[in-house]
Order: sequence, then C-alpha cells, then structure tokens
Amino acid sequence: MSLTKKINRSKLMSTETLHHASYLAIAKTRAKALKAFSLVMPIPRPMLFVGETACDELCDMLINEGATKVFIVTDAVLNKLGVPAKVTDYLEKNNISYHIFEGITPDPTFTVVEEGLQQSIDAGCDAVIAIGGGSVIDAAKMMAMAQGNNCQPKQLIGLFKAKKSSLPLYCVPTTAGTGSEATLGAVVSNDRTHQKELSIDPKMVPLAAAIDPTIMQGMPAHITADTGVDVLTHALEAWMSANANAETDYYAASAAKTVMQYLPRAYADGSDLKAREEMGVAAHYGGIAFNKAGLGYVHAIAHQLGAYYGIAHGRANAIVLPYILDLNREASEKRLAKLAKKINLVDRNQVNSSDGELADYLIAKVRELLETVGIDPVVKGMQQSDFEAIAKAAAKEVSDTYAVPTYMPASGIKDILMRIKTASDERPNDSSATKAV
Repeated sequence: MSLTKKINRSKLMSTETLHHASYLAIAKTRAKALKAFSLVMPIPRPMLFVGETACDELCDMLINEGATKVFIVTDAVLNKLGVPAKVTDYLEKNNISYHIFEGITPDPTFTVVEEGLQQSIDAGCDAVIAIGGGSVIDAAKMMAMAQGNNCQPKQLIGLFKAKKSSLPLYCVPTTAGTGSEATLGAVVSNDRTHQKELSIDPKMVPLAAAIDPTIMQGMPAHITADTGVDVLTHALEAWMSANANAETDYYAASAAKTVMQYLPRAYADGSDLKAREEMGVAAHYGGIAFNKAGLGYVHAIAHQLGAYYGIAHGRANAIVLPYILDLNREASEKRLAKLAKKINLVDRNQVNSSDGELADYLIAKVRELLETVGIDPVVKGMQQSDFEAIAKAAAKEVSDTYAVPTYMPASGIKDILMRIKTASDERPNDSSATKAV
C-alpha cells in the first residue's frame, strides 16, 4: 500500500471514529432521557382476556362501556376465512351494529389508514376492534387515535402528538408475534419511500385484548415461526437493554421461557391449543417488556430489510438476531447467563459453568430454535449499494429510540449486512429459501 493510500485510510478511520464518538454520546443521552421518561410516565395496560371465550368477554366489556356501532379492522384474507365471525356473531346477538374494513395490507401505508379512518367516520362508529396481526393492530391504533383527535394520521407521527384520547380500541390478535395490543406505539409505512414511521403515545394503548387460541390455530407453520421469533426478539432485546428494570425483566424472561418451550410445539402442530395460548400470552408479555425497556439493532436492521427487500418482519428479525447476540455477547455476558438460568435452560451439570459459558449456551440454544422452526437465513436481492443508506437509517433508529448494550459505527452495521448477503448468496436457490422470504 502506498504512503498516500495509508494516509487517506488513516484519515477515513479517524473521521469514522469521531463520528462514532459523537453518535455514541447522543445515543446514550437520549437513552437516559427515555429511561427517565419510562420511570415517571404511567403506561396503561389493556385488560387481558385469555382462552376460548376471550372474544365474548372482550365484547361484553365493549358493550358495557356503551359502544353502539363498532368499526372492525381486519384484512381481506382473514375476512374471507371468516375469522371476524367470532366477534361479529356475538355483537349481532347483542344487537350491536358494526362496519367491517378489510383493506389492511402488510406494512399498511398512510393511504390505507386514511381510507379506513374515513370509512369509520362515515359509518358513525364509536369504538374499534382490531382483528389481525401487527399490521392490522397498528393501523387500527392510528385510525382510532386520529378519529378521537379529529386529525389526519400523519399528524400523529412522533412522540406524544395526541391531545385527546383515542376512540375506544379493543384487539383480537390472530398471530402470536408483535405484542402490539399491549404497546404504546404504531408503525405506518410512507407511501412514497416505504420507510416505516412511528407514532408513540400512552393514549394509544388499547383498552382490552383477547388471546383466543382457537383463532390462532389456523396460522401456517412458517408464519407461526416468524411471529414466534419476533416474540423472542422482543424479549431478548428488552432483557439486554440498558433501560431494563425488575418489571421488564419479569415479562421479558417469561416471554423468552415460553417461546423456547412452546414455539416448537405450535410450529409442529397448529392445533395444539395449549401452545397457541401460551404463545399468545408470551407475545403480550413481550410487548409489555419492550414498552419500557425498548428494543435494539435487531429491529432497527430488520425494519430496513423489510422496507428495502419486502421480507416479513418476523423473518427479518430471525435472520438478524444471531448476529446481534454475537455483537452483544461480551457486554451482556452476565445478563445472558442470568437469563439462561432464569428460563431453566441450565441443567444440573452446568450449575458451575462460567457466565461466558452460559451466555454462549443461551445463544446456541437460540440458534437451535431457529433451525427447529425452519428459519432459512436468506434475504433475496440484497444490493451492496443499499448498505450505506440502510446502515444510516438503522443507526438513527437506535440512537433515537433504543438503549442498547453495544453501539456500532455504521461500518459495523454494513459488515453485518454483508455477512447476511454472503450467507444468502451461498444458499441454494431451493423451495425452502423461497418460502423463507
């Protein structure tokens, strides 16, 4: 290497070091502010109904609260399968009218949310029930909040933009994944850029949620896997967060333990109602955990993979998760070892193992779970020319929102992206790879 190239390379490294130091200072300051906020700002909890009669109990609550016409938010596939009937039949028996909006698409855009909002207003609805996965629930949150505040959904993007309460909102999750029915945030995609924009407000937390395992039993195995690993990611990122506390630890550990035990069962046999119910509660607990502790690089990078390459959110999390566990391995060694013990991964032969050994064992068990539920680490169509923008957006999401144990420079994120691309390029172009995306 010539002297000129060495000097230029040295300057580049020095510039990146300075940028990372500045990024680190800003990120840590914001993380401390978020922690202070989480300690003083009360976050409401939805009433939770669990079991085969959960939908009836949720409807009883809605009726008792005085709803007269319900806006039901779902998607076309669920509506065609008749999933909302468990709610609508009960409403009809109790003489409560309703209007169904089935226009929700994966990663719904502002146009979709605005269309639903207008239908709810035109129909004169005074309560909302979301029946679906994370996209449906997030869209319903935005519609209910916008109608309650007599504003457009775009005006709610950011922190604490709502001045009034949301329209009464109730949720029936059909997947065990996002935990959105328990959280104070909602994500909507920008129609033009397809970037995800976030609204955060305690007023957005639904009043109640029904975890009904009979509704979830028809979920295909690959979606069960993707959404289940999303739950595990919520739990692990909340556990490793610098803003974790005793309360979030309880819910994160419970969610992680349940996923490790019951996700393989739900994946292998969709009609296993015990596994479905446990996974539904785990998703809810995961939402409670990251409500306060936050998430991390897994979600930040996964959000970008979804935006750029159209990969399902849960699958994107599953692909990125092992890389971030390796990244956090040193900083989170004691925490990961504690979690391994807390969720009963450690047998009597390992009681004297070091923290490092237990952390490695936990990470290995996570990788084993991913293989068990058929996660194929493929992202099709990755372009190295996208990596700069992806890394910048992911780094900003982390610095703005999360309190992670290890902060990376942009080059670190790009390195992970390159490793994912290399692993994807090396995989055979078979049916399993196609199914994964």
